[in-house]
Amino acid sequence: MTLITGASRRAFLASAGGGLALLTLAPAIAWADAKMVADEIAKLFGGKTLKEGRIKLDLPSIAENGLVVPLSFEVESPMTEADYVKSVHFFAEGNPSPLIASFTFTPLAPKAAASIRIRLAQTQNIVAVAEMSNGDVYTAKKEVKVTIGGCGG
Repeated sequence: MTLITGASRRAFLASAGGGLALLTLAPAIAWADAKMVADEIAKLFGGKTLKEGRIKLDLPSIAENGLVVPLSFEVESPMTEADYVKSVHFFAEGNPSPLIASFTFTPLAPKAAASIRIRLAQTQNIVAVAEMSNGDVYTAKKEVKVTIGGCGG
């Protein structure tokens, strides 16, 4: 059995108290917002104009539990060598990190579509951005109301 000496007990209590003080004084988690999402999109696509259309988002309007929110999408494209979807990115305007998923496609894919489950911390907009092989960029947005948060906080 190991006994804790007075000196080591004091050192332990001092370090534990210091850690508690840091946790108490630490700033709250910074949540993404619409501006952060726009900044992330600008980093990826520069000054390209975002067009509406071509992206079909399937998200619930109300998510009972933010821990497991189904997201399905499909981007209209012939998926040929001359015209295909290069990538699709998803952003959340109320999660700790704005980028929540990215997909890359080639002309060999029969269609640009996928399904995943995402976590949402609170009611927020989900923004999808699809880049086409010709450089065009399309976007779609949908609000999901979350009744129980899923990302902590």
